[in-house]
Amino acid sequence: MQRMNPSEVAPKAYQAVMGLEKYVQSNVDRTVLELVKLRASMINGCAYCVDMHSRDALAEGESSRRLFAVAAWQESPFFDERERAALALTDAVTRLGEHGVPDDVWNDAAKVWSEKELADLVIAIATINVWNRIGVTMRLEPPAQA
Repeated sequence: MQRMNPSEVAPKAYQAVMGLEKYVQSNVDRTVLELVKLRASMINGCAYCVDMHSRDALAEGESSRRLFAVAAWQESPFFDERERAALALTDAVTRLGEHGVPDDVWNDAAKVWSEKELADLVIAIATINVWNRIGVTMRLEPPAQA
């Protein structure tokens, strides 16, 4: 059962996170952004966000086959070099451990993304992780009917 609606209880905080969301939507490739959002949401176990981002990606023309493969992207042939680098970075940032993001993950991403693109990608990953933490903590549920 949902604990509360954060947009109603803390509207200014909610709007601040929405500001980040609007920024990344305007600055990160839409296909990559939805893959990153879906992957982080899967890792974090946010059912609300997995549902929303898979539906959003399908509505934008993404294939269900690629969306299902996000769960096993390392073994999947469906992603190009830039997408693979973004997904690897998503895994590392979302599972941020004691030693941070490994150099090999960062270096692989830096080979295929410009400095600005990489900065925007990190902000996008951080933003979906904020949303996931809100969604999981507040127990947001996907709509019964979509």
